[in-house]
Amino acid sequence: MLKVDLNCDMGESFGLYQMGNDEGMMQYITSANIACGFHAGDPHVIKRTIELCKSYDVGVGVHPGFPDLVGFGRRHMNVTPSEIQDYVIYQMGAIREFASMYNLPVQHCKLHGALFMMAMEDKKIAKAFLEVISKINPKMIVFALNQSEVAIVGKEMGIPIAYEGYADREHTDTGSIVLTRTGPSLTDVNKMAERVVRMVKERKVITYDGKEAEINVQTVCIHGDTEGAPLLAKAITEALMRNEIEVTSIKNLINQ
Repeated sequence: MLKVDLNCDMGESFGLYQMGNDEGMMQYITSANIACGFHAGDPHVIKRTIELCKSYDVGVGVHPGFPDLVGFGRRHMNVTPSEIQDYVIYQMGAIREFASMYNLPVQHCKLHGALFMMAMEDKKIAKAFLEVISKINPKMIVFALNQSEVAIVGKEMGIPIAYEGYADREHTDTGSIVLTRTGPSLTDVNKMAERVVRMVKERKVITYDGKEAEINVQTVCIHGDTEGAPLLAKAITEALMRNEIEVTSIKNLINQ
């Protein structure tokens, strides 16, 4: 039977600012990428999100970004590889300690926003990020785009890599993603769900400009701030079930 992990960026509220529907998504996903307080999130939100992971048996992941609350971590910053390492270490420590209160391991790491895209495209940044992973926990799973520098360098370093596809973002012909929507708007949840099924079963996806591309997908991201995200997540899980594809934690899919 084919299997796939479903992940979601979570814990991105802070103070009076509310982002996404974390609890509404928890019943459908198997991995949570938890904001660490730099691009979003705060200590209270982190704790509550990890409590939800415990209640719903969802894997805890670190979701580090740039220190950019105003720009939601989506603005590129001119920083050194050493500074990036320090940002990642700091944020990993925050999630790990909250998770330890609930006897939960931190199973994976997925970078956020601009830091994510910069690492996927720049070998120097990818290596700086992965060096942190290798020193802190070389068995920690790292989510990466197909054909990205993080995937290539991570494999060379022996770090477990989970190839990621997206339910609610357009892809390029290399398997990367388009952060700013440029193709037809993705609004039909049933069509989006079938798109996910095709990624898993056929390893193919239609790109933002109408081409067909090969894609290897072990985990699929559904953004919690996408309009109607729980409805989309429900449609995806039902479509996967109809096609005899099991939704399971990424730790069950990656050899560590």
